[in-house]
Amino acid sequence: MAARGGLLVLVLLLLVGAVSHSFGLYFHLGETERRCFIEEIPDETMVIGNYRTQLYDKQREDYMPATPGLGMFVEVKDPDDKVILSRQYGSEGRFTFTSHAPGEHQICLHSNSTKFSLFAGGMLRVHLDIQVGEHANDYAEIAAKDKLSELQLRVRQLIEQVEQIQKEQNYQRWREERFRQTSESTNQRVLWWSIVQTLILVSIGLWQMRHLKSFFEAKKLV
Repeated sequence: MAARGGLLVLVLLLLVGAVSHSFGLYFHLGETERRCFIEEIPDETMVIGNYRTQLYDKQREDYMPATPGLGMFVEVKDPDDKVILSRQYGSEGRFTFTSHAPGEHQICLHSNSTKFSLFAGGMLRVHLDIQVGEHANDYAEIAAKDKLSELQLRVRQLIEQVEQIQKEQNYQRWREERFRQTSESTNQRVLWWSIVQTLILVSIGLWQMRHLKSFFEAKKLV
């Protein structure tokens, strides 16, 4: 019985690893450049983004931490192109939002460098770490705040991981339903277009036959 319980926990952890995810990267921004990322997110899912910026130092020929005056503007749009987050942050910070609709969310960042002469047309390196779902929770902070034991914290983690799995499954079902509707709509349009083409060809054939008949009658060939 204990072995079966351990196997179940292992399966749950593997599933969580497949659905809850995070990614870290860095990229470069020009003075007026805007960089956007697309993230597929289930509904009612918390997303946390952490970033820090580095400014290129020509004298040292390396990227150094940016000054506090150099900030980043973050804008997030939901699948309906509705802005759910639009805010200016410092040279290093964190932004948080919760999705209210499943689908592709657009996360865009650009600097406010046009207000500061120290950017001087150089390049800005941005380190970005985006955490989605269960990975966005700081369980050490939760345990300290709610005074949870290690076992209680682990149970809470498993509960939230299962909830995230359910959200991901609902999202996949939503995607499947949307794809099915798109396929049915496309098939229906193709069918109607085929019918219209057939009617056009039949109409042209009848018109040609009538025209030829009138021509032969006028020439008294029939």
